[in-house]
Amino acid sequence: MISSMFEYEFLQNAFISGMLIGIIAPLLGVFIVVRRMSLIADALSHVTLAGIAASLLLEKKVLAFAGLNPIYLGMAFSVTGSLFIEKLRTVYKHYQELAIPIILSSGVGISVIFISLADGFNTDLFSYLFGSISAVSRTDLFIIIAITVVVIAIIFFLYKELFLLSFDEEHATASGIHAKAIHFVFILIVALVIAASMRIVGILLVSSLMTLPVAASIRIAKGFKQTIFFSVLFGEISVIIGLISAYYLDLAPGGTIVVLSVIILIIAILWTKIKKGKVS
Repeated sequence: MISSMFEYEFLQNAFISGMLIGIIAPLLGVFIVVRRMSLIADALSHVTLAGIAASLLLEKKVLAFAGLNPIYLGMAFSVTGSLFIEKLRTVYKHYQELAIPIILSSGVGISVIFISLADGFNTDLFSYLFGSISAVSRTDLFIIIAITVVVIAIIFFLYKELFLLSFDEEHATASGIHAKAIHFVFILIVALVIAASMRIVGILLVSSLMTLPVAASIRIAKGFKQTIFFSVLFGEISVIIGLISAYYLDLAPGGTIVVLSVIILIIAILWTKIKKGKVS
């Protein structure tokens, strides 16, 4: 694949996009896991699916929407879903975790309706569900590059605030940090990353890339920054080997990436147990 990557544009797009997603998805995943919000990725991915299904339906039924890139409506739905989650968190102040399953269920319901109206699954929708190497266009690549720059910039400039909010929100708020504003920005970039990742990993599997590398790194890391480092490293290994495997075996890349992430997690757990056994 490495040699072919320089010959075919779609492979260049897929490989570069995958490497970028392998950085930003686990990077945000660390903060998501620490804040015990792992299900938010699942919720927003299902809302994104609703946007994709709506876009494919409009493309099929309305001539004016022919040729529209579904990623745009997917992003719009994902961002809207993140806004509703924030709103519901204020409505259910003592049961804030309810916001996530409410949005997740809504996303699934709306997706099923749009898919039914579009007369079921088609090849395009299948590629969005499970990822596709050939589906990544140059436009998709540019969108992912832009989102990567935004995500890394926000994490860099708001690292201290996000760190404090992740471990002690009350203390962070008392210290003068604008918790609501920062959390709002954070959930927006999570929504954008989920929407951007769907081409490579697939909508139904993108949450795995945000959580599995983090779960593996937690087992071996000795600090928060080390957790971020190992999460990104494991994410990159999963994406690169997963894309190469998907190309040669003609498989959906989302599946190969997630399976590799699971293998890395199992190795990390076994490594920790072996290490503890040697110490004892």
